[in-house]
Amino acid sequence: MTFHTIEELLQLCREKEMTIGELMIESEKEKTGKSSAEIFDMMKERLFKMKEAIECGVTDPSLSPSGISGGDAYLMQKYKEKGNYLTSSLMIDAMKYAFATSETNAKMGVIVATPTAGAAGVLPGCIFALEENTDIPFDQLVMGLFTARSVGYVIANRAFISGAAGGCQAEVGSATAMASAAIVEMRGGTSEQAAHAGAMALKSMLGLVCDPVAGLVEVPCIKRNVIGTSIAFTSADMAFAGLESRIPFDEVIGAMYDIGRNMPRTLKETALGGLAVTPTGERIKEKVLGKPCLKRA
Repeated sequence: MTFHTIEELLQLCREKEMTIGELMIESEKEKTGKSSAEIFDMMKERLFKMKEAIECGVTDPSLSPSGISGGDAYLMQKYKEKGNYLTSSLMIDAMKYAFATSETNAKMGVIVATPTAGAAGVLPGCIFALEENTDIPFDQLVMGLFTARSVGYVIANRAFISGAAGGCQAEVGSATAMASAAIVEMRGGTSEQAAHAGAMALKSMLGLVCDPVAGLVEVPCIKRNVIGTSIAFTSADMAFAGLESRIPFDEVIGAMYDIGRNMPRTLKETALGGLAVTPTGERIKEKVLGKPCLKRA
């Protein structure tokens, strides 16, 4: 049972009357020879690892080894406790958990790359915000990982998921699309709604450059993960409301690929453009790496 595009994936879902997540399990069974239970348990273990990363991040306000990130998950928790936030408990938790995961990564802790380490905060942020604020069963959260895996599989094979290849649109953009599709299926939406949510999420990230300050996956990467959670949830809400992406998901992926290919090398994880070469960015680089700032003409 193979698929190479989102449309092929949806067609298989219709033919077999399965969700995207269920179809992914069947595909893995064919590829690996493992049982459904074995595959499910392997994915559940990944979810547990995500939760451990979040717990480490929320309870540890210390800075990363570079000193340029850390403690923001803790601050979000304190902000929530005050009870005067602007959005909702779900969104504050999503932000907090995305911060926690990304900060754990910056401190060399164990995280699950979804689809990369630099974009690892979006999906767990959304998943565990749902767990915290709804009555969704834990096993349904695991199924959300299979949905996200399917979307990430197509994007990785039809475009790219690394900032070095396609900019941050390929990393946090892909993660946001994966998370939005997963949210829809975890909340009982159809595979078509999940695809529209993923497409709308990725569209909102097109053109996002990769410009890590001092070449580290911290600034602005961590806060982009946090912003990705809000885009994932709003895209899912739009899909549930009946809105559809006017551009099919596969074409959005194609556009992301074209944009990434045309993006200057300086904006693809080289730390030679964007925020990385602002005056403050260069001062941070000098402080962290001990190298003199490059003077621009």
